[in-house]
Amino acid sequence: MFTFNMTSPAEVIGGLSERMKRRRIDVGLTQRELAIRAGVSYGSLRLFEETGKISLEALVKIAFVLEAEAEFEHLFPPRPPKTIDDVIGRPVRQRVRKR
Repeated sequence: MFTFNMTSPAEVIGGLSERMKRRRIDVGLTQRELAIRAGVSYGSLRLFEETGKISLEALVKIAFVLEAEAEFEHLFPPRPPKTIDDVIGRPVRQRVRKR
């Protein structure tokens, strides 16, 4: 399993963009080459590496090219059960009602 040991959203985003850049360099792709292969604009890729800003769709496309798409499976895993009632079959909630 994959854990972020960071303290703020900005640090998570910065770490993510830095790891993506490192992987891009490790596989020998320029920013332009990766942008073309992923079907995202060069400006979007450059902005992501510089500031961490990118759309989720563009990030997923880049992850596929860099063979990192499986990592998205580790985001938002179900919470482990806390009580026996959680284990024995309480119906799964589909939405939350406003109080």
